[in-house]
Amino acid sequence: MNILKTSLHDVMIVETTAFCDERGLFARLYCENELAEIIGKRRIVQINHSRTHAVGAVRGLHYQQPPHAEMKLVRCLKGRVWDLAIDLRANSPTFLQWHAEELSSDNARMLVIPEGCAHGFQVLEPDSELLYLHTTAYQPTAEGGVAYNDPALNIDWPLPITELSQRDRHRALIGTDFLGICL
Repeated sequence: MNILKTSLHDVMIVETTAFCDERGLFARLYCENELAEIIGKRRIVQINHSRTHAVGAVRGLHYQQPPHAEMKLVRCLKGRVWDLAIDLRANSPTFLQWHAEELSSDNARMLVIPEGCAHGFQVLEPDSELLYLHTTAYQPTAEGGVAYNDPALNIDWPLPITELSQRDRHRALIGTDFLGICL
C-alpha cells in the first residue's frame, strides 16, 4: 500500500495494487499493519456498503459530531465516483477547503477522511458501489451535514446533479459565521 498526501490536512489517498492473472484479480483492501501510521490507535468498528444507480447523483455531505466523530476510509468497488472531503475542523490549516479524488474499481484508490471532515460523492458511472470503513459506530443524534451547494465552499461538481435525497436537499448553509467543529 502506498500512502499519498492531499491538499487537505490529514486527508490521504491509499493506493493498492491488484494482482491479476487469468482467473481475475486479488487485492488487499485493508491492512492494519500497513495503515498503522494513519489509523493509529483507532479500530475499524463498522463497515458500510452503498450502491447508487444514477449518474450525477450526489450523496452527502455528511459527518458525525463529536464525541462520535469518525475517520472514514472509502473505496469504490464498482463503477466510478468523484469522492469529496471537506475540512470542517476549527483549528485546521485547511479549514473550509475541500479535496476530491476520482475513485474507481480500476484505480484501486481509497480516500482517508479524518474526524471533523464532511464526506460526499457524485456518481460518474451507473450502479457505482462504495465500501466505507468507519472508526466509530453511526449515531443518528450526532449526524451533521453540509449543503452540497453552499457558496462558502464553492464546490465545482463535475456533472449536473441529477438526484439528491430530501434530507441532503434541505441541509442548511454553513455561511460565513461557521466556527467549525472542535475535536
